[in-house]
Amino acid sequence: MSSRRDFIRQMAGAGALIATSSLPSWAEPLTQAMPHPTGVRTGEGNGWAGGRPEDDPAVFPKRGQYERLSLSYATVEIGLEKPFSVLHLSDTHLTAAYDHENEKKQKLRETRTTTFGGRQEEALRDALAWAKQHVDYIVHTGDLIDWQSEANFDLVRRYFGEAFIGTMGNHEFSTDMWLSEPKEERNEAYKNNTRQLLQEVYPFNITFQSQVANGVNFVTLDDVYGYVTEAQVELFLNEVRRGMPIVLCMHVPFFTDNLWRATGRFWNGKGPLTTGDLPPRNGAYQLQREDAVTRDFIQYLRGEPLLRCILAGHEHITVEDQFSPTCREYLVAGNFLFHGREVMFI
Repeated sequence: MSSRRDFIRQMAGAGALIATSSLPSWAEPLTQAMPHPTGVRTGEGNGWAGGRPEDDPAVFPKRGQYERLSLSYATVEIGLEKPFSVLHLSDTHLTAAYDHENEKKQKLRETRTTTFGGRQEEALRDALAWAKQHVDYIVHTGDLIDWQSEANFDLVRRYFGEAFIGTMGNHEFSTDMWLSEPKEERNEAYKNNTRQLLQEVYPFNITFQSQVANGVNFVTLDDVYGYVTEAQVELFLNEVRRGMPIVLCMHVPFFTDNLWRATGRFWNGKGPLTTGDLPPRNGAYQLQREDAVTRDFIQYLRGEPLLRCILAGHEHITVEDQFSPTCREYLVAGNFLFHGREVMFI
């Protein structure tokens, strides 16, 4: 165990993973005032109204420290000399805004905090504290924040630091959601409006990056609207040439029929399941079938033996399916509801 931990401490900060050995102790008090998810500020102590949310005695007062977490588990068999584990998180949806930010940010803070329950930062802190004790790395596959604000960016800097690496989600690119002017578009031109800003906030390459851990190549890419670009495909092929097993990490899954059926039932299903018929293909799944670059890339991946696992989020449910003969795809439910999945690589 000590040799494995020594190896982890020597890992570089760039890539798809944060080594949990570098995490601070989240049981320690906050050292500076940060925005409460509801935006309530006291101006005293650590900045939380009534103390930190996790100190609220009305929530699970008799339970253990981590019993609020809803964790699932998976094992990926690769044949490694040094097995290791990862906590996969996604969709935290932080909804903070400072009082001096504009009217749109204030409205989003109010409405979206209600949408996500107001305990998102607490859920993230619980997950990170658990990970520090139980796994070697953390992967976060996007939507850490719900929309762009100064306060949300400060939370990104606080929790990601220089080492915590993940992927972009579609909400990372959202300036003001439905309040945006001009209207939010799901394309590269729209992302270019704030791409440089996001790259300055997030301490990793937001388009494409890789990191090797124990002989496994974790590749992260931005597919936040469901498609990939030719440049990303070329970068991925370069990683394949390195000859190592690959774990692909991204926000939007590459849908299989079974994943689409599960997400359709979650979001749109009514009544008991009486048929195996698929919901109509639309959105990202339809785009993945129509966009030539993305369609051909997915078809290539289904025949690539080095691809051993896909980690994704976006749909707010925990579900998995066999993507190819050598690769299983795992979606994890929203971290804002205290969800996560431990993946053991052996």
